[in-house]
Amino acid sequence: MCYFVTSISEPGQQVPQFFYVGYVDDQEFVSYNTGTRRYLAKVPWISQVEKNDPKYWERNTLYAQGHEQSFRDHLATLAEYYNQSGGLHTFQWMYGCELRRDGSKGGYYQYAYDGRDYISLDKDTLTWMAADVPAQNTKRKWEADFSDNKYKKIYLEETCIEWLQRYLNYGKKTLLRTEVPEVKVTRKEDYDGMETLICRVGGFYPKDIDIDWTRDGEVWMQDVFHGLVSPNSDGTYYTWRSVTVDPKERERYKCHVEHDGLPNPVDVAWEEPASNLGLIIGCVVGVLFLMAVMAGIAVYFKKHHSGYKAAAASEQGSNSSGTETAGSRGGRYTSRIPKLSRAPTFRKTHSNLEDHGTAHLIRAMDCRKITATPPPRPPTLSC
Repeated sequence: MCYFVTSISEPGQQVPQFFYVGYVDDQEFVSYNTGTRRYLAKVPWISQVEKNDPKYWERNTLYAQGHEQSFRDHLATLAEYYNQSGGLHTFQWMYGCELRRDGSKGGYYQYAYDGRDYISLDKDTLTWMAADVPAQNTKRKWEADFSDNKYKKIYLEETCIEWLQRYLNYGKKTLLRTEVPEVKVTRKEDYDGMETLICRVGGFYPKDIDIDWTRDGEVWMQDVFHGLVSPNSDGTYYTWRSVTVDPKERERYKCHVEHDGLPNPVDVAWEEPASNLGLIIGCVVGVLFLMAVMAGIAVYFKKHHSGYKAAAASEQGSNSSGTETAGSRGGRYTSRIPKLSRAPTFRKTHSNLEDHGTAHLIRAMDCRKITATPPPRPPTLSC
């Protein structure tokens, strides 16, 4: 857990003149600045502190406001020490404590002026270490206040540790989680015949991670470059390490990674990318199969269409031998009844129908020759 306090001699448009920020591990959980002048929560889990400490926010707000005023006074004093009459200057304070993996504890108080180390506390000897001549003035003043230095030592070794453990309990779902790092080694050829192996590590949490290049199992430091550990949008981190090697000795190098998310350290070497031949063959076979299916469908529909035409023609021929068939556009009709030389004697047949019924008519037509004239031609239709 650590706190960063910054005071600026002149106000800016976008940067507060004074701000106070607290972190547990890498997560900002409280803040204060000249814009709000209130000690505010930055994460949901810190709200649990009110259950056991109802005056937590009020007390820390007054504490931060007091430092805001005292830091203005420090800036004025430091300007005199450095013989400065004006301009933009900063005074910063960083303090905090830590619980290490082996159970040991640590704590620190450090101050900086204009981005350079100014003075820091040695809590074991209760003395202050000045970084330059002007800082000697502050050293003499602060070492004269032994009780205040004793209080700082107690805070770092006891009070700060107690609060850190309390905060870890409040935010354990996010602060104590682990995300396993993903490790991949790539390479690129250099213009001089050498090549660069790049170990990319991402998706890990917490932030602390150890990455080294090894050669034949031993840590290798020559021609090694590294990137910063940077945050991802999902709260995890990523970084990289690279090493320049002779391509002939590439297999001797491995990327060694140690992290809380790994049960054991891992060693990753560069691997030849898998061949795409199988994928290409599969695609070609798939295309050929699809073409064969489409060709079969085309042949099927072609045969089916030809059979439909033949059936339609046969049906038309059968209709032409029937009793009546529609002719051409003119609407002409033909009859199977042959043209005879005499006109039929319908009168007698009609009398037979009246006298003997329909059955006698049918017998009369079967036994006699009947002559008939074609029906009158219907009028020609025009569009």
